[in-house]
Amino acid sequence: MPIRKDVTQKTIAKELGVTVQTVSKALKGKPGMSETTRQLILETMEQRGYFTKAQIRSLRAEHISPYPVEKMRFLLVQTEASISYHARLISGLQDRFASFGHHIEVCMLPTSIRSSEMSDWLEEHGIAYTDGIFIAPNLTPKSWEDELLKLPIPKILLSYPPLGTKVDSVIWDIYEATFQAVAYLRSIGHVRIMYVGDTHQQRGFILRWQAFQHAMNEFEAAIDPRQHSIDARSTNPHWLDDLRAKLLRSAPTALICGVDGEVPAVYQLCTELGLRIPEDISLIGMLNEQPASLPEFTRPLLSVRETGYRAADRMLWRIANPTLPCEHIRIQGELWIGRTTAENLGSTTV
Repeated sequence: MPIRKDVTQKTIAKELGVTVQTVSKALKGKPGMSETTRQLILETMEQRGYFTKAQIRSLRAEHISPYPVEKMRFLLVQTEASISYHARLISGLQDRFASFGHHIEVCMLPTSIRSSEMSDWLEEHGIAYTDGIFIAPNLTPKSWEDELLKLPIPKILLSYPPLGTKVDSVIWDIYEATFQAVAYLRSIGHVRIMYVGDTHQQRGFILRWQAFQHAMNEFEAAIDPRQHSIDARSTNPHWLDDLRAKLLRSAPTALICGVDGEVPAVYQLCTELGLRIPEDISLIGMLNEQPASLPEFTRPLLSVRETGYRAADRMLWRIANPTLPCEHIRIQGELWIGRTTAENLGSTTV
């Protein structure tokens, strides 16, 4: 007996004030409407729990019921250090879970806590009694991640997993983004490219520096770590003074700033040194979002919201397939070309 849908194309058409034919065209990707209208229709269908036959077959192939009887409750677990990702991560999670009728909440972990107290805190707040948790990146203190990974419930890590850890992970691909940044700068004539960013604080920061080295090696460009600003900021609080000296000494034609929070300070330093951007020096910033206080930056479009959306799928898959091996999903984005990079006409390829 076929499943009777509570939400039909007619339901969507009535809600949005369009015809059923328009809804059908949007679903099938046919022309005859603006992309804004098409996107609105598709997002509304998803949020209301409308599934096509192909989507139902796909979900059932992974043992996920498109019409679950039991409504589940999940948590996005984070600390203040990961708050910059919060809005887009929770948006992706909420949008996907709305299709299934499940619920996602945010749990803010305390930062002023000893490692010996963490287990009791998690027990007191009933974290282990939810249906699953999403572990945000850049938790502080770092020992929170170890405690969360011990919980006997389904978990999705929203960062690069520690080596040897058995946990599913979904993350925007910062390694590929860094490689793209180097490749683009090389394609417009830049040879002397400096990397700026803490390479010690978290795994993602380390991977960015590794990706930078990988890309530069691919393009046969020599790398001397001493010419880059890669010290731990906690042990080198005067890193901007150090960067100033390196900029004057090495005279790079381009910078890749690998840490979101450092981009404004690096931009300000370049302007203080009288470097015109992008005429004298090109800048690429690994920004989570475009700040209103800065010019339109050339930057990777980090797929943070898409990571949340895909992570919701991975959670439901894990619950339906508890014995299958863990998987790690990296979501690629595009490089946005802004007003902070320009062709370097005076360089030669090495």
